[in-house]
Amino acid sequence: MLHDPARHEALRTIELDETRVRDTIRFIVRDTEAHYQPRRYWPIHPRDVVPEEDPEVASTTLYFGACGVIWALHYLQACGAATLTRSYLSELETLRLDNRAWLASIGSQDFAAYLMGDTPIRLLAYGVDADETQAAALADLIDGNLDHPARELMWGAPGTLLAALFLHERSGDERWAALFRKTAARLWSLLEWSDAHQCAFWTQDLYGQRSTYLGAVHGFVATAVPLIRGRHLFDTAQRDAWLACIAKTVTRTATWEDEMASWREQLLEPGTRPPKKLMQFCHGAPGFVICLADHPDATLDALLIAAGEATWAAGPLNKGSNLCHGTGGNGYAFLKLYRRTGDARWLVRARAFAMHGIEQMEAEYAATGHLRHSLWTGDPGFAIYLWDCLRGEAAFPTLDAFYA
Repeated sequence: MLHDPARHEALRTIELDETRVRDTIRFIVRDTEAHYQPRRYWPIHPRDVVPEEDPEVASTTLYFGACGVIWALHYLQACGAATLTRSYLSELETLRLDNRAWLASIGSQDFAAYLMGDTPIRLLAYGVDADETQAAALADLIDGNLDHPARELMWGAPGTLLAALFLHERSGDERWAALFRKTAARLWSLLEWSDAHQCAFWTQDLYGQRSTYLGAVHGFVATAVPLIRGRHLFDTAQRDAWLACIAKTVTRTATWEDEMASWREQLLEPGTRPPKKLMQFCHGAPGFVICLADHPDATLDALLIAAGEATWAAGPLNKGSNLCHGTGGNGYAFLKLYRRTGDARWLVRARAFAMHGIEQMEAEYAATGHLRHSLWTGDPGFAIYLWDCLRGEAAFPTLDAFYA
């Protein structure tokens, strides 16, 4: 079996109810706005409390803090899914300083980190006013992150590679294309070769440990997103080399079972524990589909469809409706396959996960009395998934889209 059944639950058969979906989006936005407090931002959900950290310190990051919530609220408004009662963009500099204070409290100077540092806060500010001060600061962050040892989306150069691409798409400024190519060249130089698997990979130095993650937050395939999307910024030889490298690694590391496929956590599994059979965005088949769905090589089609079938067979995750390791994140794999193949069954499956996720969100709200105010791990991110299900779109928040 490609997944651990203990991590999943049976899909509830609920017909798509567009009114209920729209009402849920409005409820999430209304509740999120109601819980905002200046400098405290949003209350930290118990699931997002890190044991060794002070829960009284405001959560500020793009991943599970205020930056992500502000991004989500304004993105929903820009897409026409919600109307806010106020703007939260005037407080970005205060938020950036508060985020730096949080990083200092955990002994980190990783200010460039895409999901955890200054970079997304400055990206938001650049969207409000693309002045040279913001541009210069962003260029310094991206250039200064080239040699980060993590080599993954959350902290390392792949995250700032994505930021450079968003900035180039926003402005057309050649400086961002140059930083994109420079970062990609550095990542290429750091690729390692596995004789056992006959493919390339990266080693991540992360949280005091060395790993060879493959998945869609800390691993190889997350880096594929900006490389595939930004392939037009390379010359022909560079573009073809990257696309071939990505296709070879994901093909040679896939685990097949009948007509389904998924991926283990790491290329080189540590021998200290049995490998987990994860089937979620951050590790496993759903994240691979989401990250690879725009790869132009049609030879990946059978693999991506098999990964989608594995995601469907596993059913919704019991960790809730969120994006990173929940039902909404897995549902984005179906939206991606709908867009890639045009096969309506994938949209039907995405909407089935949406309705199940609404039930999960409502049950957790009834049990705890409040929503989970975060982008990647909570309800504002799920609201964006619901909106994309209504539209039949497939823009995974802050991975496929930053500027609406």
